[in-house]
Amino acid sequence: MSGRFWKTLAIGVLVTLAAACHRGSDEEQVRQAIGATKAAVEAGKAGDTVASLTDDFDGNGGELDRRRLEGMVRLAALRRAHLGVTMGPVGVEKRGERLVATFTVTLTSSTGLIPDEGGIYHVETAWRREGSRWLCYSATWSR
Repeated sequence: MSGRFWKTLAIGVLVTLAAACHRGSDEEQVRQAIGATKAAVEAGKAGDTVASLTDDFDGNGGELDRRRLEGMVRLAALRRAHLGVTMGPVGVEKRGERLVATFTVTLTSSTGLIPDEGGIYHVETAWRREGSRWLCYSATWSR
């Protein structure tokens, strides 16, 4: 697998979320979902990492979609690859009816799968409410 594959997997997983918490403010629900995603990434749980993505999720301008992300997480788990995730503070701001969450993330791999692609990234995620849940519909990242 190429380094780009692992970088895309690691970043994509981070910008997705596990099932959103239904308590607390909207902003806190997004923060909790991002934290749960971190745990899901490190545990290699593909289903948990994509459960709260919209069907039309777009990662980095078409580089990643929901189905591809789920497959990448499954592959990493099958290869017993452990992705390490260290996150900075998550900032959340309201933009009209949407929320935007920004944070930095440092990626590592126990198997050396992403040595050249590991590093620090700035991530911006966009969220919309569907029913009672906040879902991530877009994410961008840069080194």
